[in-house]
Amino acid sequence: MRTIFVINPAAGNGIAMKKWLKFKETIRFPFELAVSRYSGHAVEIVKGLHDSSEPVLVIGFGGDGTLREVIAGAAGAPQLIVGSVPAGSGNDFSRGFHSFADAGEIAAFLQNPIGKRQDLGQFADDDGHYFVSSSGIGFDADISVKVNRSVLKRLLNKLGLGKLVYLIYVISALLTFRLFTLTVEQDGKTLQFDRVWFATVSNQPYFGGGMKISPHSITDDGILELTVVNRLSRLKLLLVFGTVFSGKHLQFKEVHQLKGTDFLLATDRPVYRHVDGDGAGRTPEKRSIRYSVSLDGWQSVNK
Repeated sequence: MRTIFVINPAAGNGIAMKKWLKFKETIRFPFELAVSRYSGHAVEIVKGLHDSSEPVLVIGFGGDGTLREVIAGAAGAPQLIVGSVPAGSGNDFSRGFHSFADAGEIAAFLQNPIGKRQDLGQFADDDGHYFVSSSGIGFDADISVKVNRSVLKRLLNKLGLGKLVYLIYVISALLTFRLFTLTVEQDGKTLQFDRVWFATVSNQPYFGGGMKISPHSITDDGILELTVVNRLSRLKLLLVFGTVFSGKHLQFKEVHQLKGTDFLLATDRPVYRHVDGDGAGRTPEKRSIRYSVSLDGWQSVNK
Protein backbone atom coordinates (compact mmCIF):
# COMPACT_ATOMS: atom_id res chain seq x y z
CA MET A 1 0.00 0.00 0.00
CA ARG A 2 1.38 3.40 -0.97
CA THR A 3 1.71 5.90 1.86
CA ILE A 4 1.78 9.60 1.09
CA PHE A 5 2.13 12.43 3.58
CA VAL A 6 0.55 15.71 2.51
CA ILE A 7 2.03 18.50 4.60
CA ASN A 8 1.02 22.13 4.81
CA PRO A 9 4.17 23.89 6.06
CA ALA A 10 2.13 26.97 7.01
CA ALA A 11 -0.28 25.05 9.29
CA GLY A 12 -0.22 26.25 12.87
CA ASN A 13 1.88 29.20 11.70
CA GLY A 14 4.86 26.94 11.09
CA ILE A 15 4.19 24.36 13.82
CA ALA A 16 3.50 21.68 11.20
CA MET A 17 6.91 21.97 9.55
CA LYS A 18 8.77 21.91 12.86
CA LYS A 19 6.81 18.82 13.89
CA TRP A 20 7.42 17.13 10.53
CA LEU A 21 11.20 17.55 10.73
CA LYS A 22 11.19 15.56 13.97
CA PHE A 23 8.46 13.12 12.92
CA LYS A 24 10.11 12.01 9.68
CA GLU A 25 13.18 10.78 11.59
CA THR A 26 10.99 8.15 13.29
CA ILE A 27 9.46 6.71 10.09
CA ARG A 28 10.57 3.15 9.32
CA PHE A 29 8.45 2.36 6.24
CA PRO A 30 8.49 3.58 2.61
CA PHE A 31 6.61 6.83 2.07
CA GLU A 32 6.16 9.72 -0.32
CA LEU A 33 5.92 13.39 0.58
CA ALA A 34 3.81 16.09 -1.08
CA VAL A 35 3.95 19.70 0.08
CA SER A 36 0.92 21.97 -0.22
CA ARG A 37 2.10 25.35 -1.50
CA TYR A 38 -1.14 27.36 -1.78
CA SER A 39 -4.84 27.29 -0.96
CA GLY A 40 -6.47 24.39 -2.80
CA HIS A 41 -3.16 22.71 -3.66
CA ALA A 42 -3.78 19.73 -1.35
CA VAL A 43 -7.10 19.12 -3.16
CA GLU A 44 -5.23 18.97 -6.48
CA ILE A 45 -2.53 16.69 -5.08
CA VAL A 46 -4.99 14.13 -3.73
CA LYS A 47 -7.29 14.24 -6.77
CA GLY A 48 -4.23 13.21 -8.76
CA LEU A 49 -4.27 9.90 -6.85
CA HIS A 50 -7.74 8.86 -8.03
CA ASP A 51 -6.27 6.80 -10.88
CA SER A 52 -3.90 4.89 -8.59
CA SER A 53 -3.87 1.18 -9.39
CA GLU A 54 -3.27 0.30 -5.73
CA PRO A 55 -4.73 1.45 -2.41
CA VAL A 56 -3.19 4.62 -0.98
CA LEU A 57 -2.98 5.82 2.59
CA VAL A 58 -3.02 9.63 2.42
CA ILE A 59 -1.93 11.25 5.68
CA GLY A 60 -2.72 14.92 6.16
CA PHE A 61 0.01 16.48 8.26
CA GLY A 62 -1.43 19.80 9.43
CA GLY A 63 -4.55 21.38 10.83
CA ASP A 64 -8.26 21.26 10.07
CA GLY A 65 -7.91 23.26 6.85
CA THR A 66 -5.29 20.86 5.54
CA LEU A 67 -7.47 17.85 6.32
CA ARG A 68 -10.50 19.45 4.69
CA GLU A 69 -8.53 19.90 1.46
CA VAL A 70 -7.12 16.36 1.60
CA ILE A 71 -10.58 14.88 2.12
CA ALA A 72 -12.16 17.08 -0.56
CA GLY A 73 -9.55 15.65 -2.93
CA ALA A 74 -10.18 12.08 -1.76
CA ALA A 75 -13.99 12.29 -1.94
CA GLY A 76 -15.53 9.56 -4.05
CA ALA A 77 -12.33 7.49 -4.34
CA PRO A 78 -12.75 4.28 -2.29
CA GLN A 79 -9.12 3.20 -2.83
CA LEU A 80 -7.91 6.25 -0.90
CA ILE A 81 -7.86 6.03 2.90
CA VAL A 82 -7.29 9.31 4.74
CA GLY A 83 -5.39 9.50 8.01
CA SER A 84 -3.95 12.43 9.89
CA VAL A 85 -1.24 13.65 12.19
CA PRO A 86 -2.56 16.76 13.99
CA ALA A 87 -0.18 19.69 13.55
CA GLY A 88 -2.41 22.76 13.42
CA SER A 89 -3.80 25.16 15.97
CA GLY A 90 -7.39 23.96 16.48
CA ASN A 91 -7.12 20.27 15.51
CA ASP A 92 -10.85 19.57 15.80
CA PHE A 93 -10.52 16.89 13.11
CA SER A 94 -8.44 14.77 15.46
CA ARG A 95 -11.15 14.99 18.12
CA GLY A 96 -13.88 13.65 15.84
CA PHE A 97 -11.83 11.20 13.75
CA HIS A 98 -8.92 8.92 14.51
CA SER A 99 -5.49 10.50 14.17
CA PHE A 100 -2.11 8.81 14.36
CA ALA A 101 -0.09 9.58 17.47
CA ASP A 102 3.25 8.48 16.01
CA ALA A 103 4.94 6.70 13.11
CA GLY A 104 4.77 3.35 14.91
CA GLU A 105 0.98 3.50 14.92
CA ILE A 106 0.97 4.17 11.18
CA ALA A 107 3.27 1.17 10.61
CA ALA A 108 0.90 -1.04 12.61
CA PHE A 109 -2.09 0.16 10.56
CA LEU A 110 -0.29 -0.65 7.31
CA GLN A 111 -0.15 -4.29 8.38
CA ASN A 112 -3.97 -4.42 8.20
CA PRO A 113 -5.24 -1.29 6.43
CA ILE A 114 -9.02 -1.05 6.76
CA GLY A 115 -11.03 2.03 5.82
CA LYS A 116 -14.39 3.26 7.06
CA ARG A 117 -16.79 5.33 4.96
CA GLN A 118 -17.54 8.75 6.45
CA ASP A 119 -19.99 11.53 5.64
CA LEU A 120 -18.93 14.77 4.01
CA GLY A 121 -20.93 17.97 4.31
CA GLN A 122 -21.38 20.40 1.44
CA PHE A 123 -23.06 23.61 0.33
CA ALA A 124 -22.96 25.61 -2.88
CA ASP A 125 -23.82 29.06 -4.13
CA ASP A 126 -21.43 30.48 -6.72
CA ASP A 127 -18.77 27.96 -5.63
CA GLY A 128 -19.03 24.52 -4.06
CA HIS A 129 -17.73 24.02 -0.53
CA TYR A 130 -17.05 20.81 1.37
CA PHE A 131 -16.78 20.63 5.14
CA VAL A 132 -15.60 17.69 7.21
CA SER A 133 -16.37 18.82 10.75
CA SER A 134 -18.62 21.89 10.53
CA SER A 135 -19.64 25.00 8.64
CA GLY A 136 -20.68 28.09 10.54
CA ILE A 137 -22.48 31.36 9.87
CA GLY A 138 -22.19 34.46 12.01
CA PHE A 139 -20.28 35.25 15.19
CA ASP A 140 -17.79 32.35 15.12
CA ALA A 141 -17.10 32.79 11.40
CA ASP A 142 -16.62 36.53 11.91
CA ILE A 143 -13.94 35.79 14.51
CA SER A 144 -12.28 33.08 12.39
CA VAL A 145 -12.03 35.30 9.32
CA LYS A 146 -10.60 38.25 11.23
CA VAL A 147 -8.15 36.10 13.21
CA ASN A 148 -6.84 34.39 10.08
CA ARG A 149 -6.25 37.80 8.46
CA SER A 150 -4.62 39.26 11.54
CA VAL A 151 -1.02 40.44 11.60
CA LEU A 152 -1.31 40.33 15.39
CA LYS A 153 -1.85 36.56 15.23
CA ARG A 154 1.49 35.99 13.53
CA LEU A 155 3.25 38.23 16.02
CA LEU A 156 1.73 36.55 19.07
CA ASN A 157 2.44 33.09 17.63
CA LYS A 158 6.13 33.97 17.46
CA LEU A 159 5.95 34.87 21.14
CA GLY A 160 4.11 31.64 21.99
CA LEU A 161 0.96 33.61 22.84
CA GLY A 162 -1.11 32.78 19.77
CA LYS A 163 -4.29 31.89 21.67
CA LEU A 164 -4.51 35.44 23.02
CA VAL A 165 -5.49 36.75 19.60
CA TYR A 166 -8.73 34.72 19.74
CA LEU A 167 -9.61 36.26 23.09
CA ILE A 168 -8.96 39.73 21.69
CA TYR A 169 -11.24 39.17 18.69
CA VAL A 170 -13.95 37.48 20.79
CA ILE A 171 -14.11 40.60 22.96
CA SER A 172 -14.11 42.81 19.87
CA ALA A 173 -16.90 40.78 18.21
CA LEU A 174 -18.97 40.81 21.40
CA LEU A 175 -18.98 44.60 21.25
CA THR A 176 -19.45 45.09 17.51
CA PHE A 177 -21.17 42.04 15.94
CA ARG A 178 -24.56 42.79 14.36
CA LEU A 179 -27.17 40.10 14.97
CA PHE A 180 -29.05 38.72 11.98
CA THR A 181 -32.21 36.87 11.04
CA LEU A 182 -31.95 33.26 9.84
CA THR A 183 -34.62 31.42 7.86
CA VAL A 184 -34.46 27.61 7.90
CA GLU A 185 -36.42 25.40 5.50
CA GLN A 186 -36.53 21.67 6.14
CA ASP A 187 -38.95 18.96 5.03
CA GLY A 188 -41.44 21.52 3.74
CA LYS A 189 -41.45 23.52 6.99
CA THR A 190 -40.07 27.02 7.50
CA LEU A 191 -38.62 28.35 10.76
CA GLN A 192 -37.38 31.88 11.35
CA PHE A 193 -34.89 32.82 14.06
CA ASP A 194 -34.34 36.50 14.86
CA ARG A 195 -31.43 38.15 16.73
CA VAL A 196 -29.12 35.25 15.76
CA TRP A 197 -25.52 35.14 16.96
CA PHE A 198 -24.48 32.13 14.93
CA ALA A 199 -25.63 28.93 13.24
CA THR A 200 -23.43 25.87 12.78
CA VAL A 201 -24.02 22.81 10.59
CA SER A 202 -22.10 19.89 12.09
CA ASN A 203 -20.92 16.49 10.96
CA GLN A 204 -19.04 15.75 14.21
CA PRO A 205 -19.28 17.10 17.75
CA TYR A 206 -16.38 19.56 17.87
CA PHE A 207 -15.53 23.00 16.53
CA GLY A 208 -13.50 26.05 17.56
CA GLY A 209 -10.59 24.18 19.12
CA GLY A 210 -12.39 21.64 21.30
CA MET A 211 -15.85 23.12 21.89
CA LYS A 212 -18.49 20.37 21.81
CA ILE A 213 -21.03 22.34 19.81
CA SER A 214 -22.98 19.29 18.56
CA PRO A 215 -22.61 16.49 21.13
CA HIS A 216 -24.88 14.04 19.33
CA SER A 217 -23.34 14.28 15.86
CA ILE A 218 -22.15 10.99 14.36
CA THR A 219 -19.72 11.08 11.45
CA ASP A 220 -21.18 8.23 9.37
CA ASP A 221 -24.95 8.33 9.96
CA GLY A 222 -25.92 10.34 6.86
CA ILE A 223 -27.29 13.12 9.09
CA LEU A 224 -26.19 16.70 9.80
CA GLU A 225 -27.04 18.74 12.89
CA LEU A 226 -27.92 22.45 12.76
CA THR A 227 -27.30 24.46 15.94
CA VAL A 228 -28.74 27.99 16.17
CA VAL A 229 -27.99 30.41 19.02
CA ASN A 230 -30.20 33.51 19.25
CA ARG A 231 -31.84 36.06 21.55
CA LEU A 232 -28.93 36.11 24.00
CA SER A 233 -27.51 39.15 25.74
CA ARG A 234 -23.80 39.66 25.20
CA LEU A 235 -23.09 38.66 28.79
CA LYS A 236 -25.18 35.49 28.58
CA LEU A 237 -23.45 34.53 25.33
CA LEU A 238 -20.19 34.34 27.29
CA LEU A 239 -21.93 32.10 29.82
CA VAL A 240 -23.19 29.82 27.06
CA PHE A 241 -19.72 29.60 25.48
CA GLY A 242 -18.39 28.53 28.88
CA THR A 243 -20.64 25.44 28.76
CA VAL A 244 -19.92 24.46 25.14
CA PHE A 245 -16.80 22.48 26.04
CA SER A 246 -18.97 20.05 28.02
CA GLY A 247 -21.92 20.11 25.62
CA LYS A 248 -24.27 21.47 28.31
CA HIS A 249 -25.15 24.54 26.23
CA LEU A 250 -28.07 22.60 24.73
CA GLN A 251 -29.90 23.09 28.03
CA PHE A 252 -30.33 26.82 27.32
CA LYS A 253 -33.66 27.81 25.74
CA GLU A 254 -31.78 30.13 23.37
CA VAL A 255 -29.88 27.20 21.83
CA HIS A 256 -31.81 25.24 19.20
CA GLN A 257 -30.75 22.08 17.40
CA LEU A 258 -32.29 20.40 14.37
CA LYS A 259 -31.12 17.35 12.46
CA GLY A 260 -31.62 16.12 8.93
CA THR A 261 -30.03 15.22 5.62
CA ASP A 262 -30.27 18.78 4.33
CA PHE A 263 -31.25 22.33 5.29
CA LEU A 264 -32.00 25.47 3.29
CA LEU A 265 -30.52 28.49 5.11
CA ALA A 266 -31.00 32.17 4.29
CA THR A 267 -29.89 35.31 6.13
CA ASP A 268 -31.39 38.78 5.95
CA ARG A 269 -27.98 40.34 5.26
CA PRO A 270 -24.54 39.11 4.13
CA VAL A 271 -22.85 37.36 7.07
CA TYR A 272 -19.39 35.78 7.28
CA ARG A 273 -19.28 32.00 7.10
CA HIS A 274 -16.57 29.36 7.50
CA VAL A 275 -15.82 25.76 6.57
CA ASP A 276 -13.80 23.89 9.20
CA GLY A 277 -12.53 27.19 10.56
CA ASP A 278 -11.45 28.72 7.25
CA GLY A 279 -13.30 31.65 5.71
CA ALA A 280 -15.82 30.82 2.99
CA GLY A 281 -17.04 34.25 1.95
CA ARG A 282 -20.37 35.67 3.06
CA THR A 283 -23.93 34.43 2.81
CA PRO A 284 -25.92 35.91 -0.09
CA GLU A 285 -28.62 38.27 1.16
CA LYS A 286 -32.08 36.66 1.38
CA ARG A 287 -31.14 33.73 -0.86
CA SER A 288 -31.43 30.17 0.39
CA ILE A 289 -28.35 27.93 0.32
CA ARG A 290 -28.68 24.16 0.64
CA TYR A 291 -26.49 22.40 3.19
CA SER A 292 -26.47 18.64 2.74
CA VAL A 293 -24.57 15.36 3.00
CA SER A 294 -22.54 14.83 -0.15
CA LEU A 295 -23.11 11.68 -2.18
CA ASP A 296 -19.31 11.48 -2.39
CA GLY A 297 -18.19 10.12 0.95
CA TRP A 298 -14.61 9.40 1.95
CA GLN A 299 -12.65 6.62 3.62
CA SER A 300 -11.12 7.27 7.04
CA VAL A 301 -8.71 5.10 8.96
CA ASN A 302 -10.81 2.47 10.78
CA LYS A 303 -9.45 2.16 14.32
